[in-house]
Amino acid sequence: MHITRRGVLVGAAIGGGVLVAWTFRNPTFAPPLEAGADETAFDAWLKISDEGVVTVAVPQLEMGQGITTILPQVVAMELGADWRQVAVEPAPVSGAYANLPLAARWAPLWKPLVSFLADEPDDVLLRRYAEGNHFTVTADGTSLAAVEMPCREAAASARAMLAMAAAERWGVTWEECAVEGGFVSHGDQRLTFGELAIEAAEHSPPDPPPLRPEPPAEFPGQIGVELPIDYPRLDLPAKVDGTMLFAGDVRLPGMVYAAIRHGPIDEAELIDFDVEAAELTRGLVGVVKSKRWLAAVASNWWAAERALDRMEAFFRLDAPLDSGVMAAALETALAQGEAERIAERGEGDAALAQHTISARYDIAPALHAGVETATATARISAGKVEIWIASQAPEHVRQAVAQALDMDDENVILYPMPAGGSFDARLEKDHAIEVVQIAREIGRPVQLVWSRWQEMLATRPRPPVAAQLGATTGEGGRINSWHARLAVPPAAQEFGRRLFGNKVSWAAIEDSAGEGDALAVEGADPAYSIANVAIDHVPARIALPTGRLRGNAHGYSCFFNECFIDEIAASNLREPLSFRMEMLGDDIRLAECLQQVARLANWDGGLDQSGQGLACDRIGPVETGGRIAAIATARQGEGGVRVERIAAAVDIGRIVNLDIARQQIEGGLIFGIGLALGASVDYLSGIPTTDRLAALGLPLLEDCPQIEVHFVASNAEPADPGELGVAVAAPAIANALFSATGLRLRRLPLLSGGL
Repeated sequence: MHITRRGVLVGAAIGGGVLVAWTFRNPTFAPPLEAGADETAFDAWLKISDEGVVTVAVPQLEMGQGITTILPQVVAMELGADWRQVAVEPAPVSGAYANLPLAARWAPLWKPLVSFLADEPDDVLLRRYAEGNHFTVTADGTSLAAVEMPCREAAASARAMLAMAAAERWGVTWEECAVEGGFVSHGDQRLTFGELAIEAAEHSPPDPPPLRPEPPAEFPGQIGVELPIDYPRLDLPAKVDGTMLFAGDVRLPGMVYAAIRHGPIDEAELIDFDVEAAELTRGLVGVVKSKRWLAAVASNWWAAERALDRMEAFFRLDAPLDSGVMAAALETALAQGEAERIAERGEGDAALAQHTISARYDIAPALHAGVETATATARISAGKVEIWIASQAPEHVRQAVAQALDMDDENVILYPMPAGGSFDARLEKDHAIEVVQIAREIGRPVQLVWSRWQEMLATRPRPPVAAQLGATTGEGGRINSWHARLAVPPAAQEFGRRLFGNKVSWAAIEDSAGEGDALAVEGADPAYSIANVAIDHVPARIALPTGRLRGNAHGYSCFFNECFIDEIAASNLREPLSFRMEMLGDDIRLAECLQQVARLANWDGGLDQSGQGLACDRIGPVETGGRIAAIATARQGEGGVRVERIAAAVDIGRIVNLDIARQQIEGGLIFGIGLALGASVDYLSGIPTTDRLAALGLPLLEDCPQIEVHFVASNAEPADPGELGVAVAAPAIANALFSATGLRLRRLPLLSGGL
């Protein structure tokens, strides 16, 4: 037997590489990162090959937000790696990657009775839950907060170990060595990471890890149109040339393809279909029937889809949902429903009996409209199931699959794939359960792809809302009291019961009935300094299953808050910008964003039918939240609303990757334009009246306005930029249309009720 130095250092990994023993001191977790034959794994986060390639593990789902660049960048900057030699791979499901900030934020969903015992990231109960349940969910912009420090510590430790290995060769102290650009150097002496990796594995790093003095950061003005980008996206080349593999690109020996039909809503029961008609389809492999769906399996997806067309499945739904019925339920809840007080300041609504202004706002259900529809591939063999899927909640998918197949969790192997857009749709797991059930019945590897129509039919939209706002004002229009009463389903609680309790949607609706839901009305408490504020949630009961969508509650709470602020300013003949500035003494950072965007957009007060409209928002706590202020220039023309320009000033604290932050703000603004002008859905007999992307009124490339983004320099903790633009786009456009036309639009999407 040939014994190598690599094989006997600290133990060989499955692939023949080295696992550095010091990194796995926590006995709770098996080493999650597998080292290849020429690699050394340092901690759960990175490994270095003999050629000096640094591979970083990313446990979050890449769905376009750039996390597979940002986390490797954090490692590269802390380690001192050459970006040209940095690679990335999706991390396996493991408690080593637990998302503690999100587990704390969602404590009311997974531990509703004692959530106050686990609502901080350092709570013992929370850590025990998150690590023990492999809680690696990607949501709410918490990825950087969850894993930046573990990544930095792993990189700093590896940097010290590399320096120790080099120092031992040169007979110097390791602290004298510099580590930059993929090399360890001392004077004229220099060695690559690859040359030192195996020797570095023999050393133990300092405790605590020797972090660099400054955290990873890029600064506004550092990167411009003509300046180089130091850390370009790692996923961009593959997405441009088409080599990026998504769930629908998986190919397995003997694999077949499945298409599916769901009933209206998801409580409908399949009652009839013509299986003989499907037999005429060339390439048909089989038909799989469930209580609530019908699938056809064929040698190609198109044949499976045609077979379903021929079978003409019929479903029964005892209480079909219509948009009119849903609107009536919201109306009744708003007028008569029992409310739960979610937030209160000062005397609350005690003084509102004499309110001086009020307004009603309505929000229609909105769809995600991701480019990639629900897709998954499954193979069952030798008592194990393998599933290739893009999931924001991979461990919950594993558990749901195991339960559906009546097997142990450890027999479910999940291969994480990137998502072609998600907007929180991939927090759901229905298609994962369906594909493994189909694969079990067919006895072959199966790839399931929902058609666009099925995506619209079966995906849970953002909930509808009816909101009544009232305020009392004093001299100069100063707001003394503010009251918001929101009739909206407890959508976050329903989602939590689906995700954590594995409930079907109608059971989740039943279990959540009557519950106040702070996440469903998040952002309704305005960021302004108002002495008396009361926010009430009326948990409306509607039959429509609802879910999360990019921006979530801020996507509608910012709309009615900022439109109502504009209405109050107009009724008191106040200029909208200065009116807001007077109320932001407690949030200087948001005030700075307003001042900056006013300069950027040449704000003229929205006067003389200029078509300029203003909106701002804060997402997150005062100490750590992100801020944005936007000014839109929009006009109502013969072809509908035309948004000509949007300027935005943003404060997201310390920025790790300026280029990706800009992409996220710009993308969020365009997504918000889509929600402002379309993306909504009506229902008739439980069926969406919209069946394709083209009918959603989404902005096309030619509709996209000129966008200018200015980042405010800040040393605050990083905040996620992904949802800020979504929140402010709709109210900025609505206020711009008021400036241009004098008409107040109080419904989303705008113009859906006509002028």
